[in-house]
Amino acid sequence: MEKSFTLIHMVATAGVFSAVSCWYGFMFGRESARKELGDLIENLRRDNSSSSSSSPPSHS
Repeated sequence: MEKSFTLIHMVATAGVFSAVSCWYGFMFGRESARKELGDLIENLRRDNSSSSSSSPPSHS
C-alpha cells in the first residue's frame, strides 16, 4: 500500500496553514495597532497638558 498525499490531505494541510497564518497576522496587527494607539493617546495627553498649562483655552 503506497502512502501518498491525496488532494484531500493537501487541501486540509493548506487550510490549517492558512488558518494559523491568518490568526498570527490578526494578533500581530491587533498588537501593533494597540501600541500605535497608545503612543498617539500619550502624545495627545502630553500636548494637551502642556498647552493647557501655558495658556488658557480660547473660546469663540
